Amino acid sequence: MILGFIIPLAYLIGSISSAIIVCKFMNLPDPREQGSGNPGATNVMRIGGKKAAAITLGGDLLKGFLPVLATGFLGGPSILMAFVGIAAFMGHLYPIFFGFKGGKGVATSLGVLLGFSFFGGAAFALTWYLVYKLGKISSLSALVASSVSPIYIWFLTEDPVLTVAALMMTLFLLWRHESNIRRLLAREEN
Repeated sequence: MILGFIIPLAYLIGSISSAIIVCKFMNLPDPREQGSGNPGATNVMRIGGKKAAAITLGGDLLKGFLPVLATGFLGGPSILMAFVGIAAFMGHLYPIFFGFKGGKGVATSLGVLLGFSFFGGAAFALTWYLVYKLGKISSLSALVASSVSPIYIWFLTEDPVLTVAALMMTLFLLWRHESNIRRLLAREEN
């Protein structure tokens, strides 16, 4: 019975904007109106510093991770875990509570991947970190880590359903980073 409600519940959890809530509680400007205008951890770091960004990152990660973890704990099959993960991710991108204007989904997708496979999520995070150390560009790190995440999930789970879900999140991440990709190609991304 409870598994029937977990997909819409995951979307609602995903719709909670950590960035907006953190900025409100820390008396920071609305991240949708400052910096890049993106309600995500990178923009919160620009306007509020490391502590605010870390809390935002943690909140966004957990809203992807916890619904997937709960689904697995309740005995849900991988197809349900995949739908739950995508629902939480889409909630972050298109939050019902904030006019369907959300973030780009990097931290939430990391949380979902950690729910699919701890080592798959860890490989995503390590890839992000290594690319960032080399290039110092957050968007490039996210794009590279996301692009290889379906490969990580496939090799670590051998589950085609979870792999397709990871691929779907990658495609949405690439689409949401379209302006970043253009700036990267023009060598204008900061």
